[in-house]
Amino acid sequence: MESRPLVVVGAGVSGTAAAIEAAKAGVQVTLIDENPIPASMAALNVPQCFGQRFNAELQDRTLMLQRVVAANEALAAAEEAGVNVQLGTCVWGAFRNTETSRTLDGPQLGLANNERSWMIKYERLIVAAGARDLGVAFAGWNLAGAMGANGAHALMHRYQALTSRRIVVVGADNLGLNTARMALDSGIEVAAVVDVSDSLRGDEALSAPLQDRGVKLYTSHTVREAIGRDGEIETVVLAEIDDSCEPVPGTDKVIAADTVCLAIGLVPNVELPSLLGCDLGFAPELGGYVPVHDDCMRTSVKDVLVAGDAAGFHDGMVLDSEIARNQGRLAGVAAAESLGAIDTAETTARKRDLPATAIDSGPNDAYANWTRWLRALLSAGGSDVAVCPCEEVTRADLIGLRPPRFLKWKSERRDGRSLGTLAPDAPVNPDQVKRLTRAGMGHCQGRLCREQVALLLAEASGSDIADMPLMSYRPPVRPLPLRVLWSHEESEQVRREWAKWFSPTSPVLE
Repeated sequence: MESRPLVVVGAGVSGTAAAIEAAKAGVQVTLIDENPIPASMAALNVPQCFGQRFNAELQDRTLMLQRVVAANEALAAAEEAGVNVQLGTCVWGAFRNTETSRTLDGPQLGLANNERSWMIKYERLIVAAGARDLGVAFAGWNLAGAMGANGAHALMHRYQALTSRRIVVVGADNLGLNTARMALDSGIEVAAVVDVSDSLRGDEALSAPLQDRGVKLYTSHTVREAIGRDGEIETVVLAEIDDSCEPVPGTDKVIAADTVCLAIGLVPNVELPSLLGCDLGFAPELGGYVPVHDDCMRTSVKDVLVAGDAAGFHDGMVLDSEIARNQGRLAGVAAAESLGAIDTAETTARKRDLPATAIDSGPNDAYANWTRWLRALLSAGGSDVAVCPCEEVTRADLIGLRPPRFLKWKSERRDGRSLGTLAPDAPVNPDQVKRLTRAGMGHCQGRLCREQVALLLAEASGSDIADMPLMSYRPPVRPLPLRVLWSHEESEQVRREWAKWFSPTSPVLE
């Protein structure tokens, strides 16, 4: 098994900055990034919500590699600094010895590309895995064309493969307004930008140019439904809402569009730090559960550091990429010092040149805004909307704790079950609900529903969202084809006697 002094996961702004800083200090660095993502994974909306809005060029891996490199100048700088850059490589698992496992000879990562899977050991790890799209359901979001802001950004900027022609952006903070700007710059018509707040939440420097270019901004509005045929979005119905998030009768607006882009928020990718046992804290202003870290980006696990959106995303980071870049540089310096590449004096000198990494979130509470969106979408679309598209679990199924529909199981005891009977003296645990309804058990492991499930459960049970445990997950933290996870050929004996696996008591079929 390969062993590396420092592995950096994620080649975005913060990850490349961390890798370059550590490499300049003399550390051997391996920088891993999953882009370009195979078309098969993008079709499953993993790891971002791509909404089936990409062209056939995404299947040309060589072309996508060229575009990924061209879109990120820091990759060339990293290679010049001596960093070993591995693109098109995902990290599907993270493992270390714990109280229940003592057989590993060091912490390890599970890696995979489009052909094979393997393990790698490390001495230090910097997780700069970014953030994922927040999924909030509306009627028709299972149609092709419902996508996330990060998915849209990747297809517009990194892959240049977005096929949308007319788009409705849902969310008018910096994330949504910047998404609309990028769409216009990419030649895509922006039909509307929609927000449930009574005023624009984003920076005026982003909103004013959009208005100058004729983009309609709808405040105090929500999405009632997306309508289409042959599985494709064709129109979007908006509804005006009052202060209590109820639709105002007679205010529906029908807008022609082939894409609805969810830009309500981003959620830090904390799967790897969580699997490694790093302490997580709930920070609603930073997108939910985030790794607890010090001012040098070191987590509670001594050999693991975090940086960028994975350490917590705030809307102000859309306008100021230096926040993520400086976090990465700090993490790189801290990792180099811990590996003995630089001494304390040089570390102090390097840190002196970097501004503080604290995010000035002010009074912002992302979850408060997400809750308002949830209420508005629930009021406008009703409860028979799939909150977990992978397992087809509706809002009503979730709140009613109904078993999976394919079981067709009924009983008086089940009918008497409710959120109140599930946990009368404690906050509802999403994992309990997952086991009863299968919400979050799909191939995405809750990437599209994890937060909205928690929000719905908190709303329905009267619980504080801060007391709601994080829905669990396990390796592989993203789906992998079996041929990649185990690329070895079956033996002739296995092929000949395969029937034993399905019916051990039956004679072998010749």
